Amino acid sequence: MAKTNAGRFFEDYAIGQVIDHAVPRTVSGGERALYHALYPARHALYSSDEFARSCGLGQSPIEDWAAFHIVFGKTVPDISLNAVANLGYAQGRWLAPVYAGDTLRSKSEVIGLKQNSNGKTGVVWVRSSGTNQHGETVMDYVRWVMVRKRDLDAPAPETVVPDLAPVVGAEDLVIPRGLDFSGYDFTLAGEPHRWGSYEIGEQIDHVDGVTIEEAEHMMATRLWQNTAKVHFDVTARPDGRRLIYGGHVISMARALSFNGLANAQMVVALNAGAHANPCYSGDTIRCWSEVLDKAKTPAPGVGAIRLRLVATKGGEAFALRGEDGKYGPDVLLDLDYWALIPL
Repeated sequence: MAKTNAGRFFEDYAIGQVIDHAVPRTVSGGERALYHALYPARHALYSSDEFARSCGLGQSPIEDWAAFHIVFGKTVPDISLNAVANLGYAQGRWLAPVYAGDTLRSKSEVIGLKQNSNGKTGVVWVRSSGTNQHGETVMDYVRWVMVRKRDLDAPAPETVVPDLAPVVGAEDLVIPRGLDFSGYDFTLAGEPHRWGSYEIGEQIDHVDGVTIEEAEHMMATRLWQNTAKVHFDVTARPDGRRLIYGGHVISMARALSFNGLANAQMVVALNAGAHANPCYSGDTIRCWSEVLDKAKTPAPGVGAIRLRLVATKGGEAFALRGEDGKYGPDVLLDLDYWALIPL
């Protein structure tokens, strides 16, 4: 009797199926140190306990995207081990900060299925959530992934495509308890730009670039325990190349966006996201942002800003789609998210 797990294939999923993912993970300060070693992350709230306390928090949380990677990584062996590609995200919310000492676990529910016309793959939609040791949900999100079939003759399931909201409403953003930006130190944060400094429609070229290396990517996927074969095994793809984990691109772009958005501190919602083209070692990531919306929150001194973050591997800044409406070949990531920023 086989003891090993080859992972789920497309025909192994069913609507309503709930999967509890192994293995719980206790977060330590090591995650922060490694995150800052992998990415040029400099947002003050995540760099300094003292800065975080001045903003009403007990200590500096783990980076929001680091928490996402941990929760996401737990889902990979059950959801995307046999994936061709992770396709997109929607309706994501960070519901509570994650601190060193917290223990996270993940759970997913299958909410959509659609076999592709080639009969070899299908798309699976799941709603995944991460909870801490107190049973509090720290985040949840929807993602969809293209998964291989084990048996090409297996009948196609009934197509169910979930109806997903295009954006998390500002009224549905969850502000961490105690957060207070009324005494915010702009000098220590690194830039003077506040909520009122940005205009809807404004575009920001973040200027800097970072070349992706195999070493950092492999460290990141191991750190987040992302076991998807396409990230580890060069024989898993016909071209013999490792596909860079999309979350690695997200974190790199978020870190690069510091230059121009240093005060967009806490990520609180993921409205939409697409990995438009594959990223490989040797690609140089640059990014730009567009201000999509702004809102005030009930928290003292705290505003919300909705941003489009685009990562590219070349081409002109602010170029996104061609005349055919498709993403340009240099676009790696198109991410729509809400962040908290001082008023």
